[in-house]
Amino acid sequence: MQLGINLGYWGAGMDADNLAVAKEADRLGYAVCWAAEAYGSDAATVLTWVAAQTERIDVGSAIFQIPARQPAMTAMTAATLDSLSGGRFRLGLGVSGPQVSEGWYGVKFDKPLARTREYVEIVRKAMTRERLSYEGEHWTLPLPDGPGKPIKLTVHPQREHIPLYIAAIGPKNLEQTGEIADGALLIFPAAEHLEETALRHLRAGREKAGKTMEGFDVVPTVPLAVGADDQVDALADMFRPYTALYVGGMGSRKQNFYNQLARRMGYEKEAAEIQDKYLAGDKEGAAAAVPRQLIDSTTLLGSVDRIADRMQAYAAAGVTTLTLSPAGFTLEDRIAALRAGTEALERAGLA
Repeated sequence: MQLGINLGYWGAGMDADNLAVAKEADRLGYAVCWAAEAYGSDAATVLTWVAAQTERIDVGSAIFQIPARQPAMTAMTAATLDSLSGGRFRLGLGVSGPQVSEGWYGVKFDKPLARTREYVEIVRKAMTRERLSYEGEHWTLPLPDGPGKPIKLTVHPQREHIPLYIAAIGPKNLEQTGEIADGALLIFPAAEHLEETALRHLRAGREKAGKTMEGFDVVPTVPLAVGADDQVDALADMFRPYTALYVGGMGSRKQNFYNQLARRMGYEKEAAEIQDKYLAGDKEGAAAAVPRQLIDSTTLLGSVDRIADRMQAYAAAGVTTLTLSPAGFTLEDRIAALRAGTEALERAGLA
């Protein structure tokens, strides 16, 4: 199992620290550095900045939002980043959510599975550098009865095949991801629930495509906080607002994929309470309602030995790249967490 890091969103006041974290991860031998985007910093610019100041670590979008870019532009960006980074780019895609898609981008959040499938097909076709033409429900290239003509990409990516990942949560999206992608980006992963909440659906998609899980990258992101084992409760409390935001407030009451995931993990009553309180404006109450076990099972908390045990559980469950979000109040804390992650992987016998 390899390790990655996720820098999250740029512009949150830790930009210089984030670059230092990426450089240290590069030095320590982490496999990939991911950057996110929502409605602030864009991932492409951040990844270019990081790639220019690192040597070995891959850079990946987690995610490029599908409603934000036409698929041909995504192919252009992926090819350019792969070329500039010397073949170190990984393309992660996702549909975002209805509030961002419709409120920020003005793109209707409908038929996300069909839209993702077409998007991936166009991106892959464009990156082969054949002349681009496509007829689908959501995109037609070139537009009919106009001056457009099939054009081919002029940039040569470093590699013939750039790894393509999809951020997936729901069963149908996970199955399609297994069918059409090279890897899956997962969030709130509990090792003990990973088979039922993700792996079986991914496997079904791979089987539909006539493939196995061999070579498919399973990439969950987990927050990491290091401390003594008797401090685990306090460490878990650090992530209460984060968990409450996603389970309670990310999306609408009817369309909150994270809330639905918590329910599938057995927290149906708790997920409903968290959402009720969060949407009513009681964010502190929502955070207090998050079960400690939900946090502990979806993060890495405590001593290096405890974290090593959890890493073994993730590897046994089928994780191939474990992405860490190192927490800390200072840069020194985050760097120490990165180093603890490497040490834990070695103690787990997974390096």
